[in-house]
Amino acid sequence: MTELRKEDTGGMIVNAQKLLTRICNKHAPIKKRYVRKNQCPFMNKVLNKEIMKRSRLRNNYLKKKSFENKNKYNKQRNYCVSLLRKSKRDFFNNLKSNDLFDNKNFWHIAKPFFSDKNTSRDKIVLIENNDIISEDEKIAEIFNNFFADIISSLDIKTNHSFLCNTDHIEDPLSKIIETYKNHPSIIEILKSKNSNISFQFHTITIDYIASLIRKLDTSKSTQKDDIPTNILKENIDIVASILNENINYSFTSCIFPEELKIAEVIPIYKKDSKTDKSNYRPVSLLLNISKIYEMSIYDQLSAFFDKILSIYQFGFRKGVSAQQCLMLLIETWKNSVDNKNSFGTLLTDLSKAFDCINHDLLIAKLHAYGVDKYGLKLIFSNLKNRKQRVRINNTWSSWKVVKFGVPQGSILGPLLFNIYLCDLFYFISKWPVANYADDTTPYFNGRNIPEVIDSIEQCAKIIFHWFQINDMKANSDKSHILLSSEERHIAMVNNNEITNSYSEKLLGVTIDCKLSFDEHLNQLCSRAGQKLHALARMSKYMNTSQKRTIMKAFITSQFGYCPLVWMFCSRTLNTRMNKIHERALRIVYKDYTSSFYDLLHKDESVSIHIKNLQKLVTEIFKMKQDNSQEILKTIFKTSENKYSLRRHTIFSSRNIRTEHFGIETLSHLGSKLWPQVPNSIKSSPSLSIFKNKIKKWTPEKYPCKLCKIFVPNLGYL
Repeated sequence: MTELRKEDTGGMIVNAQKLLTRICNKHAPIKKRYVRKNQCPFMNKVLNKEIMKRSRLRNNYLKKKSFENKNKYNKQRNYCVSLLRKSKRDFFNNLKSNDLFDNKNFWHIAKPFFSDKNTSRDKIVLIENNDIISEDEKIAEIFNNFFADIISSLDIKTNHSFLCNTDHIEDPLSKIIETYKNHPSIIEILKSKNSNISFQFHTITIDYIASLIRKLDTSKSTQKDDIPTNILKENIDIVASILNENINYSFTSCIFPEELKIAEVIPIYKKDSKTDKSNYRPVSLLLNISKIYEMSIYDQLSAFFDKILSIYQFGFRKGVSAQQCLMLLIETWKNSVDNKNSFGTLLTDLSKAFDCINHDLLIAKLHAYGVDKYGLKLIFSNLKNRKQRVRINNTWSSWKVVKFGVPQGSILGPLLFNIYLCDLFYFISKWPVANYADDTTPYFNGRNIPEVIDSIEQCAKIIFHWFQINDMKANSDKSHILLSSEERHIAMVNNNEITNSYSEKLLGVTIDCKLSFDEHLNQLCSRAGQKLHALARMSKYMNTSQKRTIMKAFITSQFGYCPLVWMFCSRTLNTRMNKIHERALRIVYKDYTSSFYDLLHKDESVSIHIKNLQKLVTEIFKMKQDNSQEILKTIFKTSENKYSLRRHTIFSSRNIRTEHFGIETLSHLGSKLWPQVPNSIKSSPSLSIFKNKIKKWTPEKYPCKLCKIFVPNLGYL
């Protein structure tokens, strides 16, 4: 058995996979069910039969409009309406609690009533060379050719001036390292890195593999012939032992099994025209065993590169988020305006960033960072000769080799993308840059707008040059600038004139030049209001517990994304959010007389603003608990006073000039809010315990203007 593994690690795994699949198909075959186009979860045979009868009577009436036919049709129509209401009521009353709290079941049941963003059953139709393509097989081939060789469609040209002649070298890895040794990125990495650090993979244990198998998500889609996730988990003792030996052999032999480098790609529509193939994102479905292999590589590689990656890289990293990225930007800009300065930012746009990664250049960068030759060989084996095919409905394209990029949907891909992008920060160390995945956003402060624009133009030259020499396609015509001025200004970005915008959407949040977030919050309130109407229509069929779950999943959750970014909103918008929350509570509890605060007490919850205050102190707790939260330390700056004074605070203070850009900042509010938190909560041993305790806490003193009572013509009380 050992010899078989050493000779063909992937082959043995694939044979085991085929054997398990054959056993499953024999004893637990996949059942087929035909679904009506308008099939609803509450539809039953009786209702379906009566609806067919109603349609027949309606056709009779339209053919012969007599009083008798009209009376029969109206009677049957009314009966169908009452039967439909009863069917809906029975359906929701018979739902089990697991159906609502289980995420997968819940979305299948409730989402169609609240959102039009369901899985589209519309047939994909493409337009190629003015021809309409509707056959699944042809569409699959078109997508596969496009995704596998996306570099040619983007017209990316490699800059050969940095490449060295390596015709005399035969070893592939040595050839790559020598080829790119004069590349600007490699030179900057070698200048900036500590020469003493290096990385090598080490063997793993059976217990570790078992923990990786338990992490597999049973709700995630897999390939058609893959071993089901629940089968792997049920036989974890057997599977873990086999995988442990094979993965350890991969680490020592530096070979990633060829049979695990296959992917089924699903085209996911993004935006704009559905007939344009470039408006679809390729999402790869990988084998479960391949995910376990990649997780074992990822855990070791990420532990090494967490110390190397810039603290301003927020995407795909544990402990950091899009909210922290936006918090840093907004706090910096508010501080700048409060000091009578100006701010600006450049929003760049990359085309197919994940699909453009140059494998050879990535290997050269990994070598420059300190990955040893055995690690390089394993990662090189993982990247090269990957195959994919596109699936459209039940039709597959032919297999095609992928020469560039990392699979979207893989475990290792996002980390490799961060590593590939990391050296950009060495080139633009003069200016701060916030990066989240392919959104690279340099931001600037200056004494006036012309000074800010000059910084934008200088930084843009360096960034776009870096994109070019690293084989990435930047859309300069889709780049935008945002300034702290509503007046029209022009900046030259990559030889294109760009006019500043009043507002721009960054990481899902609409930011305006005044930093008021009025446009963003109006959009959130509109979406929440639409869901509220749907809840009102469905409320008569559901009990209180079900309605409460719906409210939290679709209405109050609208205000749960990056709330610390926009929490300093106007009193008008805060009132509008409270009104939506209040109406939702009244529908849930059928209470139309109690006050808003009584409804909150009945729901054992707090208002959206109080919840935001709780989240703010949670971020401060993270900073104090975890020494790795460097970004939070730049926002909530602590004082270094050695003496214990009566009015001493842990936060350093600064002179504040304005209300909106000085007082209404997270750093200022946090310094006022944190001392109010009881020591019994502050001393929580873990973040999870702190979160549970802080939910029951509300500030006693009014920390901000939205907490204070406002009386017209009198002011705040």
